Amino acid sequence: MNAQDWAEEVACIVEQLYPTAQKITLIQDDLSVHKKVAVYECFAPERAQAILAKLEFVFTPKHGSWLNIAEIELSILTRQELPTRVASQAELRACVTVWYEQHNAYASTVNWQFTTQDVRIKLKPLYPSFNS
Repeated sequence: MNAQDWAEEVACIVEQLYPTAQKITLIQDDLSVHKKVAVYECFAPERAQAILAKLEFVFTPKHGSWLNIAEIELSILTRQELPTRVASQAELRACVTVWYEQHNAYASTVNWQFTTQDVRIKLKPLYPSFNS
């Protein structure tokens, strides 16, 4: 996906999927193409401003280890169940539904190895320090 693709997707979300929404919270990673300027580069200033005015951007943390788990699950989904091309949204929903029902029935787990102590050591620079 490039910046133009992203801008067109954002415009579709705002103008077609949720045209009556007052505010849309868009949660996304900090990929270089996910920039507001891309909307201005693709559309006339008035349209770009109207699109962006409805959006609230929330960026996922750059070092969120929980994101790896989500990415792993999506990778497993695409490798195990999804065909290379999906003809329709209904077919996609059907494929994903079959996969997650089987996947959930299997009750797979994640072996989380990042302890609280590890977090305190690794992320110490990110926490504010207070003088007492």
